[in-house]
Amino acid sequence: MIGLAVIIGEAIALGKIPPLFNSLAGFLTASLMMAGTMVLNDIYDLKIDRLNSPNRPLASGKIGLGEAKTFSTFLSILSIAFASFLGLWTTLIALLALALMIYYNTRGKRTGLPGNLVVSFNVALPFFYGGIAVNSLRPLLFIFSVLAFLANLGREIAKGIPDTQGDRASGVRTIAVLRGPKVAAGISAGLFLSAALLSFVPLALGRLSLLYFPGIVLADLGFVYSASRLIANQDPESVKRIKNRVLLWMLFGLIGFLLGGVVNF
Repeated sequence: MIGLAVIIGEAIALGKIPPLFNSLAGFLTASLMMAGTMVLNDIYDLKIDRLNSPNRPLASGKIGLGEAKTFSTFLSILSIAFASFLGLWTTLIALLALALMIYYNTRGKRTGLPGNLVVSFNVALPFFYGGIAVNSLRPLLFIFSVLAFLANLGREIAKGIPDTQGDRASGVRTIAVLRGPKVAAGISAGLFLSAALLSFVPLALGRLSLLYFPGIVLADLGFVYSASRLIANQDPESVKRIKNRVLLWMLFGLIGFLLGGVVNF
């Protein structure tokens, strides 16, 4: 989805479907970088995953540590290479994003909320990156970036609830560890609701297609539902289902962003 977000950022910036080269290079920059940093995350979370998620490839021993390090490095180098095809500024932004994710995986995750902020910033960045990739920035890109930031921050905080045992044992200072699952669920729900409310702001800018509404309405209903479920139940399995469903609500939102920002009538 993060690769798709870059293409959507390009499309919104141009007001039309972007050129194929820009679309492919932007998509591969973001998706390969996310893949590489997710592998890196599993490397540094190996001890935690042996408690929280013992069936993951590294934690279960299906993949060796050396193989994972090589794969992560390979994906990251490819990502920067594709960014360089789009220009100097896209390369610099990609390097910044990669540096932030390396920081998160090596140190930032243990900080809890500051680490969540870093991840959410990188999830919001593709819209801005897409505009830079096609040399066009529109106010809508910044609003959509904030929407993505709020939704993902809510998801990151919720993710800490089922991982409380392993995180506490490993010294990871998530909100769920420091303040308890109920407080974490409340903050996460508040962020989901904030994202839903903010989704109406782009309408004030005008020039949005009516096709903005179906995807956004589905996304907003999903966020409201997830927020209510989080408040009602902080059972680890329930929260895991919620955080997975939030990805679907975010996908609906991306579709709304694309159709609303490109198809005008």
